Formats: sequence, C-alpha cells, structure tokens
Amino acid sequence: MEFNVRRLAADAGTFLSRAVQFTEEKFGQAEKTELDAHLETLLSRVESTKHWTEKIMKQTEVLLQPNPNVRMEEFLYEMLDKKVPMRANNHELLGECMIDSGHEFGPGTAYGSALIKCGETEKLLGSAEKEFIQSSAINFLTPFRNFIEGDFKTILKERKLLQNKRLDLDAAKNRLKKARVADARSAELNSSPPLGEEYVAHFSYMLSFLHVRWLKLCAEEVQQAETELRIAQSEFDRQAEITRLLLEGISSTHAHHLRCLNDFVDAQAAYYAQCYQYMVNLQKQLGSQNAIFPSTFSNNNQPAGSSSASIWVPTAQPAASLPAPPPSQASPALNELRSTSGTRKARVLYDYDAASSSELSLLADEVITVSSVPDMDTDWLMGQRGNQKGKVPITYLELLN
Repeated sequence: MEFNVRRLAADAGTFLSRAVQFTEEKFGQAEKTELDAHLETLLSRVESTKHWTEKIMKQTEVLLQPNPNVRMEEFLYEMLDKKVPMRANNHELLGECMIDSGHEFGPGTAYGSALIKCGETEKLLGSAEKEFIQSSAINFLTPFRNFIEGDFKTILKERKLLQNKRLDLDAAKNRLKKARVADARSAELNSSPPLGEEYVAHFSYMLSFLHVRWLKLCAEEVQQAETELRIAQSEFDRQAEITRLLLEGISSTHAHHLRCLNDFVDAQAAYYAQCYQYMVNLQKQLGSQNAIFPSTFSNNNQPAGSSSASIWVPTAQPAASLPAPPPSQASPALNELRSTSGTRKARVLYDYDAASSSELSLLADEVITVSSVPDMDTDWLMGQRGNQKGKVPITYLELLN
C-alpha cells in the first residue's frame, strides 16, 4: 500500500510538472525543444495518410452501399458483433419483379418471355454485385480499416509518449536553470552581507535574502538537476528513435495499400466484365426472339413493317442467320449499287458488334460509305469509316439518296 501511494504521488507530481511546462509553453514563458525536421516530415506524412485513408474508406463504402440507412444498420450489427442478415439487392428485386410479371403475362408470349429472360439476367447481376462488394470489403476496406484501428493507433500512442518525454526534458531544463539562478543569487548575497545597524535598516534586503534561500531549499540541487536532465534527455532520445522507426514504416503501409488498390481494381474489372457478358448474352437472346416476333416489337408510332422503327438488339450473327432485308433495301438504289460497283452513303439503323476481323463494328445513327464487292454474299456490303473497312450486314443499313 505504501508503494502504491508513493507511486501515485510520483505520477501526480510528474503530471503536474508536465501541465505546468505545457501551460508555460503556450503562454510563451518557457522554451520548447523542437523535433528534428526529418521527424516532423514523417509525422506530417502519417497524418496525411490517415486523413486520406479515412476519406477513401468512406467514399468506397458509399460506392458499395449508397443507402446510408443500410450502412448504419450494418455498422450497428458490426458493433454488436452480430451477423448482418442477408437481403436482396436492387438488381435481385428487379429481377424477381420481372420474372413474376413475365409469368403473369405468359411465358409463351414474346413480352412475357423477354421479361423472364431480363429478370434472370438481373438476378445474375445482383449476385455478381454481392460478390464484388464482398471481395472489395475483404481485400480493400479491411486492410485500410486495420491501418486506422491498429497501426495508426500504435503510432499515435508512441507519439503521445514522445510528447510527454519532451515535456519532461523541458521541465528538467527549466528546473536546472532555476537551480543555477538561485545558487548564483545566494552566492552574491552571501558575499557582501550588511554590517551593524544597516542590517536592520535594509528590511527589503532581508526579505530578498530569505526569498532566495527559500528558492534554493525548494529547488533541486544543481548536481541533482543535472542528473535528472541527463536521464530525461536519454529517455527522450530513445523515444524519438522508437517513434522514428514506426513512422518510417509508413512506406511499407503505402506499398501494402497499393497492392490492395490493385486488388480492388481487378475486382472492379472482373465485375464489370461479368456484367457486360451477362448483358451481351441477354442481347443475343432478345435478338433471336426479335427475329421470331418482328412485328411484336414495332414502334407504336410507326407501321410495324418500317425498318427504321423496329427495335433491334445488336447481335453478332453469322451471315446465314441474318434476317431478310426489309423492302426498303430491295430497291433500285441497291441494285444500282451492285451493278455499278460504286459507293453510296448509308445510315446505320442499329448498333452492331463485329464477329471477326473482316467485319466492321457499327454505331446506330452514324453515316458510313458502303460499296458492293464481287462474289460477296448478297446479305453483306463493304463498309468504310475513315481508314477502317469491313463487311457490314445490309439489314443494319438504310441507303441514303
């Protein structure tokens, strides 16, 4: 018990000494030991890393889960150390809605079948999104969070300890300075004491002499103050070296975060590539369905037989499977183009992805130059856009006068 009381008293004295030193520094009444420039640079770099890591984490969480209420709910489950309940995301909810409506309209109808196919694809997109979120949380957010909650807290603890050691060092310097001043003033007063009746007359001198003697009694002896200063300096230097080693480890943290960033980019690329493949497959399915039910997908504002009004999903079809050219294309202009081997301007009706290097990809509403090549399949023309040339399907074109 006696040891604990003494330890408590010593800790209280140390705390009070640090508080006094800190207050005097704030008011400019005491000198402050400055850290070396390299250490200050490292501290600034760590603070910047912590600041931007938190911002990147926050924005990534917003990207992965835009709903703030859901983010708060997931945070509460994490704080309570409970498993977050599984819930359907927006893609999956839309998919279920489309599938239900497709069954209601009838899977045998063109619209009902298309709704079911779209719903199944939306559910696949929802599943891919869940995998992407899970992968990003494990490989990207978790390492960033570990730095904030682990490595940075350790650095913060050592930096605070360094601050305390600096305050102890400056307090020891201040005590040594006061002890030397008190010793010098005492020696000066003792060297020429007043004589006889003048001693009584100089009452103010007596007060000054007693004050200096009191300062000397309360202050540390000069030798003891110098010893404490050496100890404080040694502890400060040791803590500064420990803190410097920890701060220099921020370069390793940056390298680790770079690897995590690459993993995040790879996950994003895989996710978007997977979603693109799902949508391409859906386009092919709907495109083949459009060829079976061409009149079903006509625009309500124009005749169903109009080639420019039909909704065409671009698919890379072989020449044998291309639909027959609409009546507008079987025109004298097309016959003239084939007979003269000349060139004409044509407007692209629908997007088209080239199936091979001999074909030319098209974008809807662009204008290209087309020509007929001898011995080419009648369903194809040779298209040219700038320096790019390749075969293009007639069914995707509208010849211009």
